[in-house]
Amino acid sequence: MDAVLQYGLDFAAGYSFALSLLFFLPAILAFLLSHSRRWAILILLFSLGWTGLGWLVALIWALSGRRG
Repeated sequence: MDAVLQYGLDFAAGYSFALSLLFFLPAILAFLLSHSRRWAILILLFSLGWTGLGWLVALIWALSGRRG
């Protein structure tokens, strides 16, 4: 029983980490690409990223626009 519980906890931890990376993908890309509005993109993710539409807008914004 302990092995099953440990497997479940490991799976949940990995799943949570993967979802966190996916959620912050627009901000990660903005910082890696040195986007001039990278902090605004991060704020947009924190405020509206959970809606799905806000996340999509942040992703498009991170991949477009001026780099600085």
